[in-house]
Amino acid sequence: MGKRARPARASGTDVTPLLHQAVVLHQRGMLEEAERLYRRVLALAPEQPDAHHFLGVLLHQGGRSEQGWPLIERSLALVDRIPDWHNNAGNVLLEMGRLDEAIAAYQRGLLLAPDRPDILNNLGVLMRMRRAYQDSEQAYRRALELAPEFADGWSNLGNLLAGTGRLLEALDAYRTALRHKPGHPEARKMLGVAYYALGQVDKAAEVYRDWLADEPGHPVAQHHLAACLGSGVPERASDAYVETIFDRFAHSFDAKLERLHYRAPQLVAEAVARACGAPAGGLDVLDAGCGTGLCGPLLAPHARRLAGVDLSAQMLAKARLRGVYDELAKAELTAYLQQCHAEWDLVVSADTLCYFGDLRAVTAAACEALRPGGCLVFTVEALVDGQGGAGFRLNPHGRYSHAAGYVREVLAQAGLAVEAMEGGVLRTENMQPVEGWLVVARRPAAGQDGACAGTAGRGQGS
Repeated sequence: MGKRARPARASGTDVTPLLHQAVVLHQRGMLEEAERLYRRVLALAPEQPDAHHFLGVLLHQGGRSEQGWPLIERSLALVDRIPDWHNNAGNVLLEMGRLDEAIAAYQRGLLLAPDRPDILNNLGVLMRMRRAYQDSEQAYRRALELAPEFADGWSNLGNLLAGTGRLLEALDAYRTALRHKPGHPEARKMLGVAYYALGQVDKAAEVYRDWLADEPGHPVAQHHLAACLGSGVPERASDAYVETIFDRFAHSFDAKLERLHYRAPQLVAEAVARACGAPAGGLDVLDAGCGTGLCGPLLAPHARRLAGVDLSAQMLAKARLRGVYDELAKAELTAYLQQCHAEWDLVVSADTLCYFGDLRAVTAAACEALRPGGCLVFTVEALVDGQGGAGFRLNPHGRYSHAAGYVREVLAQAGLAVEAMEGGVLRTENMQPVEGWLVVARRPAAGQDGACAGTAGRGQGS
């Protein structure tokens, strides 16, 4: 955050003690109290740069980056020679998705302090998001020259190397991160993923077993160990796993997906247009697993009411900032759908059901949540028929893939009629295309044959 508070006077009043008190409260995590004091400082000394900057940072930390940015921008107009402030500016701009401006902010910080490993690391992260892989690697390696024990830097370098197919080098980077910080969660997870990708499944399982020995019950370690063993595979990712993963990455989620050429929202929107016709703004629409709200602006033209549901509070906070949802709910998807009875004309789920293995419960609940004639549009990752005995498989990256025949069977059991099922590329990962199914299914209209499976057909896993 920074450690400075410059003296400032307004109408004979020295605000330095008040500013110092605000900073102390801020550092203690007492954000509401700190915000009030920062605003009092600015009321007394409107051009006090520290108060502008630290209040902007505080608002960013509270999920109000759009409000915080003008304050940070003003602080830099008043004082532009503090490297930390440019680093903070880059972090806020990243949160807002303004990647080119964030890169420029980090670069300005490095002009003032060329040997700052933390700023170099942040620049490396953004360069990777921009697919400038050589620049990203150069920034990481310079940071690690300056700070050889910088575990986050080694982990980020490992992610870059793994993502560009250099898995053996990635293993070394992850192991180095863990040598300097044995409990580093990202390095632990990705070390196991890298071993698995190299066909060293026993070593991958050992990574996750060691993790569970240190942290019994850790949801990420449990989930990935199940993928390695192929036994004891959960019917869906646990709530704790989903919240842990997505709360952590909410701030950079959209930018990460842009780097992965993420296509699911656009594919889903095109399928909705084919199934529902030109947008008329007359449908009750549920964005099921809305995340940061990437689908929201694409669905809004069809909706008179647009709701979103997700397990991650941090993702929902990002979705709320888009201003397109009438309501947002934090809930597990199947449980939420089970509370809806013929409530929705359209339920859309882009890249959410890949965190479900057994689709029976969630599709049965979706059928009952739809009005007669309503549509379910969703994506899942593709599994070649016969690769998974149960019709689905938990993969080393933590997501499930599904066989086409299994998806059709489950939808029929739920009482949904498949109108379209198309294969296509949902994203790239580790330089490889991730194939998936884009599915449109409809609840039969009133008076037609067919009924939803109902509660009795749901089984467990909801």
